Amino acid sequence: MRLKEKEKQLSASQRRYYSFCRRKSFAAFVASKTEGSQEEGSRSWCCCGQSFNEHSAIHKHVARTHDAEIKQLTQATYEHLLIQLEEEPGMQQQTEHELKPVDISAWIPDMSHISEDGLQMGPGQVLLYYCYCQVEDPHVICAWQKALCEKLHLTGKVRVATEGINGTVGGTKVATDIYIDAMRSHPVFKMDKEDFKTSDGGAECFTDLRVGVYKEIVPMGVDPDVISYKLAGIHLEPEEFHREVEALLSEGDLCNDTILLDCRNFYESKIGQFTQCLAPNIRKFSYFPDYVDQNLELFRDKKVLMYCTGGIRCERGSAYLRSKDVCKEIYQLKGGIHKYLERFPDGFYRGKLFVFDERYTISSNDDVISDCRYCGRPWDHYELCSTKFCCQLVLSCPSCRLEGHTACCSTCQTKGQAQSEATSDSPRHKEECECTDGRPRIPQDV
Repeated sequence: MRLKEKEKQLSASQRRYYSFCRRKSFAAFVASKTEGSQEEGSRSWCCCGQSFNEHSAIHKHVARTHDAEIKQLTQATYEHLLIQLEEEPGMQQQTEHELKPVDISAWIPDMSHISEDGLQMGPGQVLLYYCYCQVEDPHVICAWQKALCEKLHLTGKVRVATEGINGTVGGTKVATDIYIDAMRSHPVFKMDKEDFKTSDGGAECFTDLRVGVYKEIVPMGVDPDVISYKLAGIHLEPEEFHREVEALLSEGDLCNDTILLDCRNFYESKIGQFTQCLAPNIRKFSYFPDYVDQNLELFRDKKVLMYCTGGIRCERGSAYLRSKDVCKEIYQLKGGIHKYLERFPDGFYRGKLFVFDERYTISSNDDVISDCRYCGRPWDHYELCSTKFCCQLVLSCPSCRLEGHTACCSTCQTKGQAQSEATSDSPRHKEECECTDGRPRIPQDV
């Protein structure tokens, strides 16, 4: 039985034991490579004919080069532990005690040479990234991420699950560069520098830091054990995707066997999209599976080119579409629109790129493809609906906002006026408005 198949069959307590054994095996392997003095500040490691002076460097090397050996050590340690637990009655209590404290300090880089001002002041940057991989103990990774981000004064959102990690964080460039190095040196995440998308911004782009453990790292609403990211479509580099879109556009209306599919929500594609794409009018990604189910004939025998903001939604979205076995071919844009715009800032993607932070959008061209809700003039700057408790986004140009048109629809506008006249202890209105009531939950595009 293969190791990963065996891991899936382990109970929750057994998985904890296995994770414990992996951490011990990894630490023991690294310790075996120590050379010279053990005094603080003078440790070094030697492995594969190379010398390493930093903890993170030897960890990164071992994670990338000796993964097979770590797995063998882990399996042997785990089997030995199970025998001990059976033969020695007091061993389980001792092991449980060892499982509780988790030392995450090894994964926090040394920042003693950088002042607090150096971490908090200076040019800023926002990172966007994800990594699908097997995470044996997401709660440990969650604790590490929270400690790391707090130490670096980063804000943002990080989702951790057994299927991987997904995050967007902002801070100074000094802090985000350290964060990237820490992520790359962790043995669980075998990431490269190009896996991180960057844009201008900083800690002010997020209201706070939120790190949590979830079932999915992107909420599609389908069990990852049922539809895995491993079933995803073929990844195309930005250059390859550009050529595919170019070929599609050159055929015009004559091309009826290819669909350029936007996997994002309607308010994202409304302000920016690839030319001649199919952009489903859905409000959240968890509606995407139902959209596919109700529009299967649309995709039958078609070649599908999928894209999203950074690539993560395409991983699960393409896997779900592939599971229906109706498409001829399924491809996805590697790195998403973010990476495409780095390579083709004036390419086939026109308009703004929506981002899930206080900026709302970033741009690489001057095209405005959307209109003000109230007067119809070109406008693509989102603001939150002015009605209390409403979370809808509204496109209202400066002139219309001056006239008081600051809500997402007339229903909310009336409700907002009523709320401003009411006392603070008035009953809270249920959020229902034309924006949601007038749109089918799952559009029929067949």
